[in-house]
Amino acid sequence: MQELLSKADDPKIPLSEQEFYELRLDDSTDIWRPGFIVKEAHAQWSEIDRQIMWDEFESERLPTLEEAKERYEARRLALFQRGFIHSDMDLF
Repeated sequence: MQELLSKADDPKIPLSEQEFYELRLDDSTDIWRPGFIVKEAHAQWSEIDRQIMWDEFESERLPTLEEAKERYEARRLALFQRGFIHSDMDLF
């Protein structure tokens, strides 16, 4: 599962005025450490680089899908409370 969250709901807003968070829930590919990984990354415009830059990478390994889904939703709620209320998942 992958989701992109933003504060802006107008796709015509310049990239320099937008900020995003990507949330992911992936299966672990490590056979020695099975489970699920919840990842969060932040993106915003960098004037120096003149492009969107990704930073603030965080990830957590959880043993069960249920725990991973709970953690994903907790992170999603925290971002929602910070104003990141628009999701690309809402489009489907």
